[in-house]
Order: sequence, then C-alpha cells, then structure tokens
Amino acid sequence: MNETTQQAIVQTLREKILSGELSPGQRLVEAQLAQWLGVSRTPLRYALSVLSSECLLDRSGSRGYVVRRFSVRDVLDAIDVRGVRGVLEGLAARSVAENGVSPALAAALDDCLREGDAIFEQKHLQPGDDVRYAQMNGRFHALIVDAAQNQAVTAALSLNDKVPFVSPFTIAFDESARERQFMMLMYAHRQHHAIVDALKKGEGARVDALMKEHTQISKESLNLSLPSLHLIAGAA
Repeated sequence: MNETTQQAIVQTLREKILSGELSPGQRLVEAQLAQWLGVSRTPLRYALSVLSSECLLDRSGSRGYVVRRFSVRDVLDAIDVRGVRGVLEGLAARSVAENGVSPALAAALDDCLREGDAIFEQKHLQPGDDVRYAQMNGRFHALIVDAAQNQAVTAALSLNDKVPFVSPFTIAFDESARERQFMMLMYAHRQHHAIVDALKKGEGARVDALMKEHTQISKESLNLSLPSLHLIAGAA
C-alpha cells in the first residue's frame, strides 16, 4: 500500500466527516468501515490514527474510534486559529527570505509549484486531485517552516496542527461546490508562486504579508457554510 493510497483513504474519511455522512458520535467499526470503503484494514488503521491526531475522531476503547462532536462555536474558533498559523508561517518565511534561499529549497519549492500547475492547467478537478493538492500544499508549507530552523515556531505550529481544520494538509472538497473550490485553490496556488518569488528575492516583509493573506483563502477553501457547520457539529 503506497503513501498516496493511504492519503486517499484519509482524505475520503475526512470529507465524509466534514460533510456529515459520518455523523457526530457515530462509532466506527473497523471491519465494517473497511468493507464500506473497499480497502484493507492496515491502511484504514493508519487513516483512523491520522484523523484522531487531527482531533476529528476520539478514541473509544483499545482500538475503536467515534466521530468527534463539535459545537458550531468549536468549528468557528478552529477556523479562526488558521489566522494564527498565518502569523507563525509569515515569521518563518520572513526569516528564510532574509537569510537566503538555498538551491535545494528553491528546487523543492519549484517542484511543488510545477505539481500544482499540472493540477490547475486541466481547468477542472480530476479524481485524486484533492489528495495530490493536499499533499503538495502540506509539503510546500513544511519546506518553508523547516528551512527557518526556528524551534519555537515549529513547536507552536505542531500544537496548532492538532486543532481540527487547521493543518495545511486538511483540505476537504464538497461535491456541491467543487467549481468554486477549484477557483479558490487555483488562486491559492497563484499565491504559492508569489511566495516563492518573494523568498528568492529576499523580500522578507512582502513574504510575511503574503503568508498571512494566504491563510485567508485556505480558510475559505473549507467551504464551511452554515448548513455545513451544523452537519459537522451535529447541531439541531
């Protein structure tokens, strides 16, 4: 089972939780879930552990999980925390820009840009693009944070990622709004290009501002309308 397939299972379950298809408080029985998704139990266990680390699932017993219950306020507060992430990543990016981008980092960031370009040049989302984009996006952000070598920022972001809906790997697609989400994510990827340009030119203040602005579009990409919030929260 390769990493891409594992991440596809994570993404599928995440979207089913965020859409309310897996309802708050629902117990997830591993054997039944594996049969429903048509996957083996080993990668499913990995997916469940990832979603538990994202606080979308709660442990129940030695190996079981239940879908976590949220209040609407919990979800809104978590989305606001994405703004904190923008501040932290802006600080990291400014440091990288001012200290200089290494050839290895530049090449790795360029690889991310090319991968994103390949997704968006098709003008619509293909099957598996959600997984490809989420992995690329997470890698892009991690490259910049790691290059800053600021342990305080890294530690703060690690805690930040444990808040539901905050990690850059957490991107969920709503089938009813895929065109809108495609346009938002395409804009976010144009921001990736601007961020890399500012990093390479050593423009610390500019890249700091770009990272903060980038967080705003990532918040919108969750597409959490009021009905969606109530589904996630299990509210009346």
